[in-house]
Amino acid sequence: MVTLQQIEDAQQRIGDAVYRSPCPKSEQFKELTDCATLNCKMENLQRTGAFKERGALNKLLTLTPDERARGVIAASAGNHAQGLAYHAGRQGVNTTIVMPERTPLIKVTRTRSYGARVVLHGANFDEAYAEALRIQDKENRVFVHPFNDPLIIAGQGTIGLELFEQCPYMDMVVVPIGGGGLISGVACALKETNPRIKVIGVQASAIASMKASLDAGKLVELPAGTTIADGISVKRPGDYTFEMIRRYVDDIVTVDEEEIANAILLLLEREKSVVEGAGAVGLAALINGKIPSARGRKVVLLLSGGNIDVNLVSRIIERGLVKDGRLVRLVVRMPDRPGMLARLTAEIAQAGANVVEIYHNRAFSKAGLGEVAVEVTLETRGRGHIEELMGGLGQKGWQVSEET
Repeated sequence: MVTLQQIEDAQQRIGDAVYRSPCPKSEQFKELTDCATLNCKMENLQRTGAFKERGALNKLLTLTPDERARGVIAASAGNHAQGLAYHAGRQGVNTTIVMPERTPLIKVTRTRSYGARVVLHGANFDEAYAEALRIQDKENRVFVHPFNDPLIIAGQGTIGLELFEQCPYMDMVVVPIGGGGLISGVACALKETNPRIKVIGVQASAIASMKASLDAGKLVELPAGTTIADGISVKRPGDYTFEMIRRYVDDIVTVDEEEIANAILLLLEREKSVVEGAGAVGLAALINGKIPSARGRKVVLLLSGGNIDVNLVSRIIERGLVKDGRLVRLVVRMPDRPGMLARLTAEIAQAGANVVEIYHNRAFSKAGLGEVAVEVTLETRGRGHIEELMGGLGQKGWQVSEET
C-alpha cells in the first residue's frame, strides 16, 4: 500500500517541475448539478495535457544511474506516454513507448515530438502492454507502468495534497478511473488526512473493469470495449490499485458514451475548457444524477486530461447540436414545379433558420410522380424553433418530416 508519507515525498521530489494546476469554482456547473460549490481541478492544463506526468516524473527521479543508462519503456493509450516522454527527454533518458494502433493522432504526434520512439501495436492498451513487455525483455529497459506502480501512484497523489490548499473545505472529490493509479493516490492523500471526505470514482460503462473487480471481490479482466474515453479503457486493473481502491474509495459509478460526449461539449461551450473523454466522465456522472449524494455538498471535480483528437471534437459538437435541436435535417415533399425550391428557401429564411446543406434529387426520391423530396440541413435556435418552422412549412401544404 502506498502511504501518505510516500505522497509527501513525491511532492517534495517533483517540486516545481510539474505545473500546479488551478482549481477554480464553476458557477455554471454548480447550478446544473445542485452542488453547494463545485470546483474543477484543471489537470488538462498540464504541459503534456494530463496529470500523468506527475507519476512519471516521480518514477524517473528515483532511477539509479544504471537504470537511466538502460532507458525506459512504457505502454500507454497516450497521456502516460506524453508525460514520461517529456520528462525523460528533459533528463536525457532514452524512451520507447508502445501505444495501441487506434491511439488518437494528436497523442502519437506529441509523444514523438518529446523525443520518444513510438511503437504502434495492438487494438487496445492490454495488447500494447504485452508488446512493451516483450521489448523490455529484449532491450533490457526499465518498465514504467502507467498505473500499477507505487511511485506512479504516489506521484498522482500529489493532486490530493494540492486540493487541501486550494479547497480546504471540500466534502467530496470525483475522480476518473481507468487502471486506478490516479484515484488510488488522490484517495490515499485525502482519506489519510481527512477521512470524512468522500471519494467517488467514475468509469466508462463500456469497460468498467475496476467496478467489475470490486463487485466480484477479485481482479476481473473484461473483454475489450470501445469508448471515447480511451484514456481509461483498461481491461484489467492493477493489483496495487485494486487494494487501495477497496480501502479508500467510497463508490464507483459508470457513464455511457452519450453522457460522456455531452459532458465534453458542455465543458467546451460553458467553461471554455477542452477536456478529453476520460477527463469528462466525472462531470457526466454529476449532471446525469449518478452521484445523488453530491447534491448540497462542496464537490471537487477532477478534469484529468485534455488530449482529444480535433476530429472527434468536431463529431461531438455536431451530435450535440443535433441533440439540442440547434442542427436539424428536414425532408420536405412538395410539387415538382419551377420556382418551388426558391419558395422553400425563402420560407426557411423568413422563419429565421439558416441553410447548411440542401439536397434535391428526383431520381432516387421516394416522392411520387409530380412531387420532389428536398432534404435540407438547417441551423436553428432549438426544439421550439424547429416545431415552429415545421408548422409554417406544413401550412403551405407541404409534407414535412424530421430525419433522426
